[in-house]
Amino acid sequence: QVRLVESGGGLVHPGGSLRLSCAASGIIFSDYVSGWYRQAPGKQRELVTSMSRSGSTYSADSVKGRFTIARDNAKNTMYLQMNNLKPEDTAVYYCNANWGTNYWGQGTQVTVSS
Repeated sequence: QVRLVESGGGLVHPGGSLRLSCAASGIIFSDYVSGWYRQAPGKQRELVTSMSRSGSTYSADSVKGRFTIARDNAKNTMYLQMNNLKPEDTAVYYCNANWGTNYWGQGTQVTVSS
């Protein structure tokens, strides 16, 4: 059984930082294209950042220079370091693994507010 379990969300002030984690079981992250998506209230789910099987990364323009994706193959865990957070980053964040089959975590809430 495949499980992706996110953690690390919470409430943070504008300009603050958070690190999200996504622990995988049942799959090996490095065998998949892995990434972080987010969905804000009333909006469609959008890709934030992703990492290929070889380790190359992509980030949406809205988060470039602020968010960093990382993967620890030994722990089979993916991370999203979020710095200089803005209110518009408020959303539920989901981790994803995709290579033919698409797997999703349950989501973790990130709220950026003063």
